Amino acid sequence: MLDVKEAAKRASEYFAALYPPQSVSNVQLEEVELSDDGRYWLITLGYPVSGLDALMGSGGRKEYKQFKINASTGDVKSMKIRKI
Repeated sequence: MLDVKEAAKRASEYFAALYPPQSVSNVQLEEVELSDDGRYWLITLGYPVSGLDALMGSGGRKEYKQFKINASTGDVKSMKIRKI
């Protein structure tokens, strides 16, 4: 079974493969959760909406993506917008 560190790493790598570095920066781990049945890790990553927010270090608006990762294989099953 994948541990939480490896699940978070897989989510970060998947995110980085989909979004060019110049479009999204300052991505941070926000939440981790093992599903009730223990089959999936739910990993939430957050990032500032604009690059200017990231550069200024301001507490501007953030967006969140939640990744559903198979805890046995490490395969990313889904990426969804996470509303907070």
